[in-house]
Amino acid sequence: MTVIHYIFWFGAVGSVFSYLLYPAILFLRRRLRRIDCESTAMNAWPDVSIIVPVYNGEDIIARKLDITLDLEYPTESLQIVVVSDGSTDRTEEIVEGYASRGVQLVRTGNRCGKEEAQKIALKACNAEIFVFTDVGTTTPPESLKKLVLPFSDDQIGATSSEDKFLDEDGRPKGEGIYVRYEMWLRRLESNRATLVGLSGSYFAARRSVCTTWDTEVPSDFNTAIECAENGLFAVSVPGANGVYADVANPSEEYGRKVRTVVRGMRGLIFKRKVLNPLQYGFFSLQMWGHKLTRWLMPWCLLIVFVTSIVLSKSSAFFFAIAVLQAVMYFLAFAPAVVPSLMNFLPLRILYYIGTVNVAIAHAAVQVLSGRKMAAWEPTKRSAG
Repeated sequence: MTVIHYIFWFGAVGSVFSYLLYPAILFLRRRLRRIDCESTAMNAWPDVSIIVPVYNGEDIIARKLDITLDLEYPTESLQIVVVSDGSTDRTEEIVEGYASRGVQLVRTGNRCGKEEAQKIALKACNAEIFVFTDVGTTTPPESLKKLVLPFSDDQIGATSSEDKFLDEDGRPKGEGIYVRYEMWLRRLESNRATLVGLSGSYFAARRSVCTTWDTEVPSDFNTAIECAENGLFAVSVPGANGVYADVANPSEEYGRKVRTVVRGMRGLIFKRKVLNPLQYGFFSLQMWGHKLTRWLMPWCLLIVFVTSIVLSKSSAFFFAIAVLQAVMYFLAFAPAVVPSLMNFLPLRILYYIGTVNVAIAHAAVQVLSGRKMAAWEPTKRSAG
């Protein structure tokens, strides 16, 4: 084989590693645990502090607080803290109206970002278990007990909800189907290793795991790393769902994806020591498999496409590979030109995968250029 053949196969392996080979490696590992997703019984429920960061959420904060107050949990063991990240609308006034129901308002003063706001809120919390949830996330009544139950095991340091994205009719979207794959992968990690990232919109952690709160790193990512550094496990809990409605303005969804990946990449750069398998063992290999190779996927796909075109001049196999890729890319981005094609589920899935990889490439360019992230702002979603 020539050098270009090796480059092609390097790109091909890189293109499928995160989504196919990494799960296969997890599947072959010995099962360590099975997460109880049915029982909600515990001898003594621990004290829980729920932290809700919000910025200019006057349209949705009341609904979020009503949902949070409806969570099934002993009232005497529950603290609800809303941290306003420099809100300039009626958000703080609305939250103060819930003071008689036990809701506590914390103000950051100036706008400082989600992680910094959470850090400020932590100082007002007095429980042993902290629960972090976004203002746009719907949390079913039974979800909190399910999220807290695994802490009966002293080896569990953090628990994550499972995400569900629904359209206006309550059906999974193209993004929702992708998320279901991600939740399946998290279950594999939970049962056979540990999570490398939690659901940032609804997760829980022990107080001891939150003593180091790096505001440069997404809180869901940092919490998973802190669990590994403390010899604890982070797990995903089936049945502890965080539900999301459709994005109110779909044109903003791409920007959200880019911001999410930029924050993740910058977080991994800040915590790059976790990529050293000599120090972090299998957790480090998980970081490579779940995070780094996924972010390298757009470039690996580009390598495969370019090299297959070059090799197609002398090989029917590579000609077929080049044609197949061209067709797949055409189908993936056709809905952007003809929106009615989004009615076809396979094209919705291809479109979502395509935009995710473009967003990853876009984010990588921003990170490499040294561009700083703008202040955090929640994604506006349709009313659920």
